[in-house]
Amino acid sequence: MKLSIVIPVYNEERYIHAVLERVLASDVAHLGLSREIIVVNDCSKDGTARALERYAGHDVIRIFHHDVNQGKGAALRTGFGKVSGDIVLIQDADFEYDPMDYPLLLKPLLAGKADVVFGSRFAGGEPHRVLYFWHSVGNKVLTMLSNMFTDINLTDMETCYKVFRSEILRHIEIKEERFGFEPEITAKVAKLSKYGVCRMYEVGISYNGRTYAEGKKITWKDGFSALKCIVKYNLFDKHYDQVLASRFSAPSYIPHNISAHGASIGALSEEDIPSRHSPSGGNDTGRNRAALWHT
Repeated sequence: MKLSIVIPVYNEERYIHAVLERVLASDVAHLGLSREIIVVNDCSKDGTARALERYAGHDVIRIFHHDVNQGKGAALRTGFGKVSGDIVLIQDADFEYDPMDYPLLLKPLLAGKADVVFGSRFAGGEPHRVLYFWHSVGNKVLTMLSNMFTDINLTDMETCYKVFRSEILRHIEIKEERFGFEPEITAKVAKLSKYGVCRMYEVGISYNGRTYAEGKKITWKDGFSALKCIVKYNLFDKHYDQVLASRFSAPSYIPHNISAHGASIGALSEEDIPSRHSPSGGNDTGRNRAALWHT
């Protein structure tokens, strides 16, 4: 089995080398996984592209560049179109999220219990840096509103750490270009869960939030955009609703093993899941291979 780690990057000259080294240092081999790292430079204006040159030809890291800045969602769309792994994990290009948490995030998937895992900054007892009060309030309000529309009980919808079995992403077309990706993907995964196509889990993670002086990019404007996306993708995305209705039977809250839907690239069977694992923890705008819409 292979883990694909997708890293969207914008203006991270200060941190990208250290982050990639930390990702490379994370041990997933003991979980029975090989890996690839997909880095998408979203037309950074600083020295990020130059910093990434040292990884050209690396046996694990693959680098893609956007000619125009498009946003986090667009960078992830490009990255998803390049993955070849059975499991896809999103990693930010800063020090807020620790790759040492990968075993925690992967455990429910490797145990055969989950198809999608969110890493929550607000659940569990892992260390987290104390920072902005109103940011935490905003995150919790957006999560609550998202939960009201999706009827799921997440504690952190806006988290970076989201992990998917790759076949789940084949049922999802990413439309949002910026941070609206988070509520969009949450709404679409929740709809899949209602058809019994995927099982969602959440695990507590550590969090080392950074200040704006240290490079934090999200602003209050993104909060309003997230609110709009919560409403849009839960109530008014009729095309996606129709696609799901044409692919699957009537919505059901009873999950089942997704491998029953048939073999595909990235599909897992019970034999693929390790019986033992650690309890511890080129310019390219990309083709969205994550959205193989065969309706």
